[in-house]
Amino acid sequence: MIDLHCHLLPGIDDGPETLEEAVALAAHAVKSGITYSVVTPHVHVGRYENDLPSIRRDLAAFQSELDRRNIPLQLGLGGEIRIGPEIIDMVAQARVPFLGERDGYRIMLLEFPHGHVPVGSDKFAAWMLKNRIRPLIAHPERNRQIMDDVNKLTPFVTMGCMLQVTAGSVEGRFGEHARERAMDLLARGWVSVLASDAHNLEHRPPELEPGRKAAAQIVGEEQSWKLVRETPLSILGKGLHVAYAT
Repeated sequence: MIDLHCHLLPGIDDGPETLEEAVALAAHAVKSGITYSVVTPHVHVGRYENDLPSIRRDLAAFQSELDRRNIPLQLGLGGEIRIGPEIIDMVAQARVPFLGERDGYRIMLLEFPHGHVPVGSDKFAAWMLKNRIRPLIAHPERNRQIMDDVNKLTPFVTMGCMLQVTAGSVEGRFGEHARERAMDLLARGWVSVLASDAHNLEHRPPELEPGRKAAAQIVGEEQSWKLVRETPLSILGKGLHVAYAT
């Protein structure tokens, strides 16, 4: 399975603090059936000052450490981008880590604040699409405003945004309200990707299979696998197909 959203790099956001914690997360990912993890540290101006060059450097160092320890997890480069006007300049400066490209659009993992959908977010998403950037909206089922009113997402889905739901939400790790919203989004056919959004072993581990199995009860076995395999592959690109097939 492919995990398109996780926080494995040590000491750069609210994921693992130490290298040993990060290595333990990677080992757990492999044990749980994940073969490829896209590390997506927060890119949040004013809080987590990560960008493409810094993430690339930290990723290379961590992949080398995993290889040295014979932990067979392949890592990809990405970022979880907090919505805000400063992102426009970062895109222009080639400092934004995209997940990949699909159908001629670069794919950006876009995060709303946990409590609400900021006014004007739909206009920002429209600007992105006009500039051939397709938002993959991170964990909308855990956004409080969307929990209360799923129609807050309708404009984004209608204009062509993709949705990434947390696998743990589908299995109930984030409470009943988040689970119900995740199930609702799956039933509507709005979910493109399931990912772990892993941060630690205790509460947010790098696991996909329990959530995939729960999702299969809604969308069927074949579609549940697309959420953790085929669709992530289509975003990451042809180069990964060879590596993943081996």
